[in-house]
Order: sequence, then C-alpha cells, then structure tokens
Amino acid sequence: MFQCIGYAAPDATTPLAPFSFERRDPGPHDIQIEILYCGVCHSDLHQTRNDWFNSLFPMVPGHEIIGRVVRVGAQVTKLKVGDVAGVGCMVDSCRRCVACTADLEQYCVEGPTPTYNGRERGSDALTFGGYSDQIVVEQRFVVKIPDTLDLKAAAPLLCAGITTYSPLKHWKVGPGQKVGVIGLGGLGHMGVKFARAMGASVTMITTSPEKGKDALRLGANEVLVSRDAAAMEKARGSFDFLLNTVPVGHDMNPYAALLKIDGTMTLVGALTALDPLMGFNLIMGRKSIAGSSIGGMVETQEMIDFCAAHNIVSDIEMIDIADINAAYERMLKNDVKYRFVIDMASLKKAAAAA
Repeated sequence: MFQCIGYAAPDATTPLAPFSFERRDPGPHDIQIEILYCGVCHSDLHQTRNDWFNSLFPMVPGHEIIGRVVRVGAQVTKLKVGDVAGVGCMVDSCRRCVACTADLEQYCVEGPTPTYNGRERGSDALTFGGYSDQIVVEQRFVVKIPDTLDLKAAAPLLCAGITTYSPLKHWKVGPGQKVGVIGLGGLGHMGVKFARAMGASVTMITTSPEKGKDALRLGANEVLVSRDAAAMEKARGSFDFLLNTVPVGHDMNPYAALLKIDGTMTLVGALTALDPLMGFNLIMGRKSIAGSSIGGMVETQEMIDFCAAHNIVSDIEMIDIADINAAYERMLKNDVKYRFVIDMASLKKAAAAA
C-alpha cells in the first residue's frame, strides 16, 4: 500500500475537502498513474450529493483521468513507464461473461466496477477516483493517450467522448445521413464533433437559439430550435439518427416525430424516469428508441485514436482543485462550456493549505 492525497466528499451534504488515503501497490498486471488532469462530469455532482441514492462515503470522485505512467507490473505489456494513460468510468469487470468476452465490459452481467463510488472486486474496499494524485488500475482498463492530443482537453474524452462516440459508431453514422444531436452540453458538444467527423450532416436540436450559434462554431451544419413549432413541423420525418443527450426526464414525443422510417433515437443522458412516450410515434414509421452506456475498452482506445486522427478534444475550462465546490455550483446553473477539467498540479498546494 502507498499513501495518496485527493479531494473527497465525506457525506452528501458536506463540501469536498482534502483527504488522505491508501491505494494498493501495483500487482503483476497493474499500472500506476500519476494523475495530471481530471475532468469534472455532471455525475460527479450527482454522486457526491447522493442524488441517485447509491452513494458510498467517503467518496473521491473523478472518472475522466489523464496521467503519466510511473510504475508497471511485471506482466504489463500495454503501456510502459513514461507513457500517457487514460482511465474512464470503470476499472474492472468479471471479464468472463458474454458481454466482457465481447469487449463490452460496460455491460458486464455482474456489473462493471466503477472508478469511484464502488467496491474493489472481491473486497469491501471502496474505489477512489481521479480527484487524487495517483491511481492504480489493471492494464485492461487503461488506454494509451497519444501525446499529440492536448492532454488537458483530452480528459473528458474518457466519459463524455466515449459516451457519444459509441452509439454513433454502433448505429453506423456516416456520409449521406442526417443526424440530430439533442442538447448542447458536455455530451452534446462531443456528439456534434464526432458526427461531423464521421461525415454526417449534423443538426443541433436545442431549446436555446444562443446555444445554436455555438453549435455552428463546433461544426454543426444546422440548428433546430425545439421550441419553434413551425420549424419542428417542417423537420418532421427527416432524421436518420438522433443522439439524445438531455440529462433529465423529458417529453420525447416531439423528437420521435423527427425520425425517418426506421430511424433511431438513442438516449445517453437521462438516467431517471422519462415522460410517457406515445406508441403511435414509434409504430408509424417503425422507429426505435434505444440507450447506450459509455463503451468497452477496445472501443475506448479506438475512440482515442479517432480523436488523434481528427484532432478532436473537448472544449474545457481549467480549474484548480480548491475551486471544485464552486465549479459544482456553476454546473447546476449550466455555467460551463463545456467541461471543467482539474489541473491536478494544484492538489499538493491545496492539501498543504488545508
């Protein structure tokens, strides 16, 4: 075991603060990473405040991790000391079920082990995430990050990136297709970038005309304001695929009406109850509503390599770890374009000042 420092939520109502804890020494297949940057996901906020009623405390959040490999186990072949590594939303799985053997660890039948707010497999020990100086992860759950990418802006690729890349790839989005991305935030802005790089014609579907203007800057071909009834009616039946990034329950009926025959709308944002969906809106057109969760490790590496080839990273705002609680309050107001990333070099200073 070795000592680490980080920021943790002691309970659901207390602000995050400096926290000391131990991590395991790297085993034969493990990689130890010095964390350089960690993205701030909206789920970090939900988990620290127990919004989903499954939180384990103390909690060190963070699952958009970029760092430098400082130690490897004797049987590690995937990376070497000095490489840049990435860790996303999971750090283990059963590795033997039908999903895991198909490189779909995120759908592990036994449930994947989350990077934080979980327990180490076969143990009661809590998993602690990337708001910390070091992390140890089995090599299967680490990806190699090309140093040609802007490393700080690459951190959100480990969650926001793969969450949007995976469904676009699975539903074979490409040239000749009209794709709508619903909602412009941490997920939505990545969806626009990926769909455009895949060759599709991309429409940002938003309630906000102002956000629409920014979507054009990000690469969208068009903007559709969902509160404009006439524009929505004109767009009826014109989309091959819709990527729905809205993070809360909402009325999907107006969006289902936008799909062509055999079109699909895939949900990646809403984890809670959805408003009733009229069966008519699916039956008339043989339309589909689907869901998608992050991606497996092979696909995550593929996504990183795609980003390197197309020079795709997230739009970010850098913060010091000491500002994390203020950043959470800003996230509640949607006051970030489009992802906060913590400069983990600020951690030692914050811990010393505590």
